[in-house]
Amino acid sequence: MQRTIILAALALAALVVAAAIRTAPLEAQDEIDFVLIEGGSFLMGSEQHYPEEGPRRRVTVDPFLIGRTEVTNAQFAAFVEATGYVTTAERSIDPALHPTWPEELLVPGSMVFAQPSGPVDMSDMTGWWRYVPDADWRHPSGPGSTIEGLEDHPVVQVSPEDAEAYAAWAGGRLPTEAEWEFAARGGLEGAAYSWGETYDPSQGWKANSWQGPFPAVDLVKDGHHGTAPVGSFQPNGYGLSDMAGNVWEYVTDWWVPGHPSTEQRNPSGPPEMLAVRFASPDIGAMRVVKGGSWLCAPSYCLRYRPAARQPAERGVGSNHIGFRIAMDVE
Repeated sequence: MQRTIILAALALAALVVAAAIRTAPLEAQDEIDFVLIEGGSFLMGSEQHYPEEGPRRRVTVDPFLIGRTEVTNAQFAAFVEATGYVTTAERSIDPALHPTWPEELLVPGSMVFAQPSGPVDMSDMTGWWRYVPDADWRHPSGPGSTIEGLEDHPVVQVSPEDAEAYAAWAGGRLPTEAEWEFAARGGLEGAAYSWGETYDPSQGWKANSWQGPFPAVDLVKDGHHGTAPVGSFQPNGYGLSDMAGNVWEYVTDWWVPGHPSTEQRNPSGPPEMLAVRFASPDIGAMRVVKGGSWLCAPSYCLRYRPAARQPAERGVGSNHIGFRIAMDVE
């Protein structure tokens, strides 16, 4: 219950606190390596794993550009330096607007994975997630943590609002869920993974994920506990890196627990009004994230697959969600 209240508070903060973005040259735009995706028709979704991934249906997307990697700490830092942008995790809530709220809900902060020392109730995510004051993109695990030396890692502790602000400054946008999934498949029609139909780690690690009994033991067999530098694993057939694992990635679509059954062209998800039906009445509509993260394990979250999807609160980030940007083809 406390976590729900915290997330509601942060979501409301994102709505009531304005973040002014000063006009500045797009100095970081040259650093973003875009890949042209020619577009086409594909089978979107899956009916073999989690119910929210279905039904499987044919979708067509027009050509678009998408980042070869997730946006890094260095790229996001250039944006903040050029614009003075303040992320949602760095903003406080005015106590005058919420005089009955406890003080701990009014301070800046975000959600941080807290690895337990032993088995926990797997039905209760508070066993491994904590709201940490002053956790933000510069301090992804809270005070005392840093991104120094992690400049080539994906930026985390950003909200969808923050990701969209960066994308707009860089002259782009977030991809739609359909665009993201088409790109993640890398030209492999209907395959379970972005590299093929099966995943056998004995043939080499293909994504940054969790090895061992989640959430207490990470065996780090893939070489990474936490985020990995972007591009650490073999790219897919379109030359895109980390479309599986590392960090979840925001897309533009509002969350509903399933897809329409009809064939579509350039779908962009349901309207926010419909999406609110499937989210907390306090938080409002949630956004779709794609691709899984370093916290996904076969025993708990087999979601480092193109069809996989989850909801994410729109007013708060965490240390396993980031983003990449897309652009329209002129």
